[in-house]
Amino acid sequence: MTLPLLAPLSTDDLRAAGVPEPFAFGQADRVRFHELDVLDHVNNACYLSWFETLRIAYLRAYGISAYEGTADRPVLVLKSVSVDYKVPLHLEEVYVVAGRTRAYRNRSWTMEYGVWSDGRHCASGEAVIVLMENDFTTRKALPESYVEAFRTRDGAVYEG
Repeated sequence: MTLPLLAPLSTDDLRAAGVPEPFAFGQADRVRFHELDVLDHVNNACYLSWFETLRIAYLRAYGISAYEGTADRPVLVLKSVSVDYKVPLHLEEVYVVAGRTRAYRNRSWTMEYGVWSDGRHCASGEAVIVLMENDFTTRKALPESYVEAFRTRDGAVYEG
């Protein structure tokens, strides 16, 4: 199966690539030479970049931020991020990164990520994102539009 690279995949494409439910948003890419470490597999830091690339596409697709201009762009702060490495990836391998909001609170949400290649679950991760006021200090309540998108598209639950 040939997947389009760096474009949102359909749910059918995700399932065919081995990405399980409830993930409904993902995109494919391929391992590049500069992402390899001395052991000839993807350097661990690259997974964080892959998650970020997916997160920006996700935020655009969910109407949270178009990342254009600065006047009305939300201030989103990555509070924490983790990665659990399961299977190494190598040069030119095509992989799919998928992400979803698993849970939300009043002022933040938790995303979970996964990386799959040829049906193998290669890595998983989690990130907490906080919505801030423009002063970059005060936390801001999530708009109902965010919460609705997280619940309806991802099945996210409130963690009060």
